[in-house]
Amino acid sequence: MPKRVLTGIIVSDKADKTVVVNVERKVKHPLYGKIIRRSKKYHAHDEANEYKAGEMVRIEETKPISKLKTWAVIDRVDTHKAPLAAKTDAEMSAEEAAAAEAGAA
Repeated sequence: MPKRVLTGIIVSDKADKTVVVNVERKVKHPLYGKIIRRSKKYHAHDEANEYKAGEMVRIEETKPISKLKTWAVIDRVDTHKAPLAAKTDAEMSAEEAAAAEAGAA
C-alpha cells in the first residue's frame, strides 16, 4: 500500500527535529451541501531542522518515530502560493521603528 502524502503549512518549528504542519482540506457538508474547510495539525520529522514556520511543505506517512510523530517532511512546495508567514519579533520591531520614523518626519 502506498504511503499517504499531504501538503500543508508549517505553524511551528520550535521543537528539535520536529515541525507542526497544518493540513487543510475542503469537504461538502452532508446535509446542507456547503463546502467547508477542515484542518488538522500533524507533527512531522525534520532531521536537519531546515524548515521554518510559514513554509508550505509535503509530508509523508512513516513508521512511528515518537508518540506523536508518524510523518516526515519530504520537501518544500512553491512558496509563492502559501499565505503570509507569521512575522518574527525582529521583523515586527523593524516595521514599528520605520513607522515611528515616518510619523516623526
